[in-house]
Amino acid sequence: MPLTLRQIRDNCQKARETMDRARAEHFALGAFNLDNQETLIAVANAARKKNAPVLVEVSKGEVDAIGLDNIRDLVENYKAEYGVEIYVNLDHSPTVEDAIAGIEAGFEFIHIDISQANHDATDEDIIAKTKEVVAAAKLTGALVEAEPHYFGGSSNVHQENIDYEEIKKTFSTPEGSKAFVDATGIDTFAAAVGNLHGLYPVPKALDLELLSRVRAAINCNISLHGGSGTPGHYFIEAVKIGVTKVNINSDMRMAYRTTLEQVLAENKSEYAVIKLMGTVIGAVQEVVESKIDMFNSSNKAMPR
Repeated sequence: MPLTLRQIRDNCQKARETMDRARAEHFALGAFNLDNQETLIAVANAARKKNAPVLVEVSKGEVDAIGLDNIRDLVENYKAEYGVEIYVNLDHSPTVEDAIAGIEAGFEFIHIDISQANHDATDEDIIAKTKEVVAAAKLTGALVEAEPHYFGGSSNVHQENIDYEEIKKTFSTPEGSKAFVDATGIDTFAAAVGNLHGLYPVPKALDLELLSRVRAAINCNISLHGGSGTPGHYFIEAVKIGVTKVNINSDMRMAYRTTLEQVLAENKSEYAVIKLMGTVIGAVQEVVESKIDMFNSSNKAMPR
């Protein structure tokens, strides 16, 4: 059953309060990708075990496959059944129209990413369309996230090494971050400090000194995309600096696929798929729990 506008606004207000607490108490909410119901169960299990506030997130691929309203309903059902503090993030919305659809569906977090859809988008176009989403989000109070330029990588397993000289060309700067936040009025700035989407043959390295300078330059929340494959000590320090949202996708997908392949190989005569998924869910849950610990968000959920 769809949420009422009042319920959506209440959820968005709670999300804002939790993000404010995250910054004040130095913890971050994990934004964990939802590929299907099994990954949602894994995240909900981890949130309940760790008593942690979490986000589940979907991008256009998942939205097209599952549907905005179905995603909202699924999350709301598990939120009630498990008694967890859980919000939904629409990740990398390629257009204003997609973002507004997420707002109207009751998502508490909306990421508008004009440059991801169009790498040649001008600064003026990115700012103008981001401002449209910020204005539209006033209907519900949803938190709007954005960045001023294309963010590298993809949520997959990459074979190539990381070319940091090339990646550094897209790093955030304190001056550019402040100018973009001031121009758009966004709630969350997606910083680029060495993080990038996907898993690579070598661990990622974050420029924490740059992150500190970006934190000092802006007043809104800071998120880190492309958290998979990042050594945990970077997250521990980033949270201390003031990051309040970290996106995790590929680490979960790797655990899901490798565990599923193992389970299928060990159970060649079993065709009741539901009987095979417990081990898979458990493997993904372990990933989520480990990130929650790194993000210092255990026992930070608001009392229901």
